Amino acid sequence: MHIAIIGLPNSGKTTVFNALTRGTAETTAYSSGQLEPNTATVKVPDDRLYRLAEMFKPRKITHADVQYVDVAGISGGGEKRAGLPPALLNYISGADALLHIVRVFEDASVPHPEETINAARDIESVDMELAFSDLAIIERRLNRLNAEIGKMAAREREIRVAERDLLQRLREALEAETPIRDIDLSDEEERLIRGYQFLTAKPLLIALNIGEDQITDPPTPPYEHRRSAVVALCGKIEAELSQLDDAEARAFMDDLGISNPARDRVIELSYDLLGLASFLTAGPDEVRAWPIRRHTPAVEAAGVIHSDIQRGFIRAEIVAYDDLIAAGSMNEAKKAGAVRLEGKQYVVQNGDICHFLFNV
Repeated sequence: MHIAIIGLPNSGKTTVFNALTRGTAETTAYSSGQLEPNTATVKVPDDRLYRLAEMFKPRKITHADVQYVDVAGISGGGEKRAGLPPALLNYISGADALLHIVRVFEDASVPHPEETINAARDIESVDMELAFSDLAIIERRLNRLNAEIGKMAAREREIRVAERDLLQRLREALEAETPIRDIDLSDEEERLIRGYQFLTAKPLLIALNIGEDQITDPPTPPYEHRRSAVVALCGKIEAELSQLDDAEARAFMDDLGISNPARDRVIELSYDLLGLASFLTAGPDEVRAWPIRRHTPAVEAAGVIHSDIQRGFIRAEIVAYDDLIAAGSMNEAKKAGAVRLEGKQYVVQNGDICHFLFNV
């Protein structure tokens, strides 16, 4: 899972990046002109792995992971309709989802580019930049299609006409301030635009970067778009928490009324927005979480581990995590009838413990 952290300058993006990754990236670098992003990979919290490790005594535990990329600030506004700078667009377009840091905290020593704090305005400003970037891509492609369609063979022309019509529809939606993620698209239409990596098609998590005085009563501006969510966190406090050991962090959170670290909440919401789940494997060598898209059939889940397992798939031995924990061991789970044999089309569920039988 690859998530790009975006936002206006001085929104606290890098502070939040440090909070999520336990990093120590320089928080003033971007304001001094740095464009190279900060990157870090972190483990996805999953207490189930530790419970399984108690049962199987594996040599190692392997979490799913998520990579965060903290890029330079977006200028906002998008008035010129030129889209984002190519270098910045390159870092963002390959992300699976976007994490938009919106400044809500007050700090006179850190000037806001618009001089005042207004979350709704800043959200709209960045949304406009993302939309204009998508529009710039669409307009360039439409110009090329319109110039070439008349010269194509019939079959190729039919495909490109469908692509052109879809792009024109997306352009109209964007000009009406509707992100692509809000548009109903068929599977074929999704396939046609997949390679464009449109920014407004990506899942979007808005993180309101609040002040310490707002922790107990954070603002909740509405943001009613598909595959989007809003979470509040105090980047400054969360960055401090990330540098403490677990016991110190727990005591600090209790004092402030914080139930869980921001990184846990952000990852959980990101998983949900991306439509991800984790199946598990467990044995004496390793206990491991494997991220998959929801509704993934068993044969494709097997391929996440290794293509040979997918190619030679015979069947899957499945037990739900809760059933295994209740039984106390795999043998007891089998005695209780909780372990099932499933075929290729079985839809793997979050928390399924899977053992794939295959022959290559």
